[in-house]
Amino acid sequence: MFCATVGIYTFVAFYKGNLFNMEWIDNLLFGSGIGHSILLIATVIFLGIWLGKIKVAGISLGITWILFIGILFSHFGMRMDAHALHFLKEFGLILFVYSVGLQVGPGFFSSFKKGGITLNMLAVGIISLGVLITYILYRVTGLSYTTMVGILSGAVTNTPGLGAAQQAYFDMTGNEGTEIAMGYAVAYPLGVIGIIMAIVLIRYIFRINFEKETETVQNRQGEKASRATHISLVVKNPALFGKDIAEVAALIDKKFVISRVLHEDKELEIAHSRTRLQQGDKLFVIAAAQDMKAIGAFIGEKIEMQRSEWEHLDENLISRRILITRSEINGKALGQLHLRGGFGINITRVNRSGVDLVANPALELQVGDRVTVVGTEKNINNVEKVLGNSLRRLREPNLVPIFLGIALGIFLGSIPFTFPGIPQPVKLGLAGGPLIIAILISRFGPHYKLVTYTTMSANLMLREIGISLFLACVGLDAGSGFVDTVANGGYAWIGYGFIITFIPLLIIGIVARSIYKIDYFTLMGLIAGSTTDPPALAYSNGVAGNDLPSVGYATVYPLTMFLRVLTAQLLILLLS
Repeated sequence: MFCATVGIYTFVAFYKGNLFNMEWIDNLLFGSGIGHSILLIATVIFLGIWLGKIKVAGISLGITWILFIGILFSHFGMRMDAHALHFLKEFGLILFVYSVGLQVGPGFFSSFKKGGITLNMLAVGIISLGVLITYILYRVTGLSYTTMVGILSGAVTNTPGLGAAQQAYFDMTGNEGTEIAMGYAVAYPLGVIGIIMAIVLIRYIFRINFEKETETVQNRQGEKASRATHISLVVKNPALFGKDIAEVAALIDKKFVISRVLHEDKELEIAHSRTRLQQGDKLFVIAAAQDMKAIGAFIGEKIEMQRSEWEHLDENLISRRILITRSEINGKALGQLHLRGGFGINITRVNRSGVDLVANPALELQVGDRVTVVGTEKNINNVEKVLGNSLRRLREPNLVPIFLGIALGIFLGSIPFTFPGIPQPVKLGLAGGPLIIAILISRFGPHYKLVTYTTMSANLMLREIGISLFLACVGLDAGSGFVDTVANGGYAWIGYGFIITFIPLLIIGIVARSIYKIDYFTLMGLIAGSTTDPPALAYSNGVAGNDLPSVGYATVYPLTMFLRVLTAQLLILLLS
């Protein structure tokens, strides 16, 4: 009772003493101390993320609301120390671009293979047209080059480009370049809408019917799939008796895979290079349809044994996804492990950072890869011991590649490169340097026994914290003159941004459809990926009903992100 009474008296005395002294609130909200800065940043980020969950017609601006909340707070005088703001902005940008680089790195180089070359070249066309239109508008309108570069970054919804441009401008002048952030903020909202409008307009220009388009895509995929077929054979060629599969493959100039061998004693074996063939063995062979006749005549003769019969014999086999968690495996080629011959199992695919890779013998494995293993439960359990499959090991954070990569990225970004005709040395900066190092370290780190794996959740956490800090600081820095700028003619920037967004997407979309015959679903992913715009991808996935937009998006995203960062910096340097 005594303690309660003392507590009440203490509270009343504190309340009375501070009721008419509100300086502490004023200092907290409008001051310049550490507490003020942290409270301001946290409040801006919280409100921005909360508002980002609101959707209108299925479209949301997402965490870009953080930028607008920061502008609003700054407009009403809630600002923070300039040095602290600059540090947090650059640190947030570095965290964001480095996390993006780690994510896209494993698929960056593979995105140029096969059909990815066409999609990436079309994406380069979209980027080039956007830069060209930006330059033309800069000459025609008389706006400052900083404003135009900001409008470009907002029009294509590319936040790293904004950061790269601001950082390049700061290196040249020592100023933050608030015009860049203002241009970005004004152009961004209609940029999101313009991207989706381009997707919809292309559909109506070509009168695309989703049912017919789906049927066409399925037929095309079916044609591709029919190029490789299967056949059941029985071994009757005396020249092959007692020879292993590797020797048999060397005797015929045809590419084929023997998946299963059913010996005469009814023992089913997963085929590997040292499996010996005997008279009467039944084989399940996969090869190109045009080669099947020659392969059948060479091995023996065709038998009527359907795939379903082989699957029935395979009932004792199971499929399991195993995580590679042993550091000793990191950087080793799949063929070096001799898993197929040593354990009698097949690895059918490898998933890395959400991307499925072909499980060929030359593929170098990395910690965090998920391999799909087919075999008997006993054999798979033995393979599990070799590969690790310990979730506990993956929960332990690998901080070395993160901070080592950031340090190397900043070093690379600070190196000046001199080019003829450019008055200032070109630097990759705090955005480009870490991005390139992250891509390289995630792809080639395992060569040097460097474990670069981070869980998807950890990567996403770093990325979201980084971009949230960056957007909050950009908004707080740009807000003081934002309303006056828009009121005094800045509303025209919205139209300029829409032109930069819409025209390149429409032109390249028509070219991709009419000349390169890109299916509409992949085309939607190309458009969303070339602008690195998640809302457009979400819209595309929703209307497509398949994963082709995501495939197109993932194919062009890595190169697009790199070029968006680079072109933003180059425009600042060339137009200064």
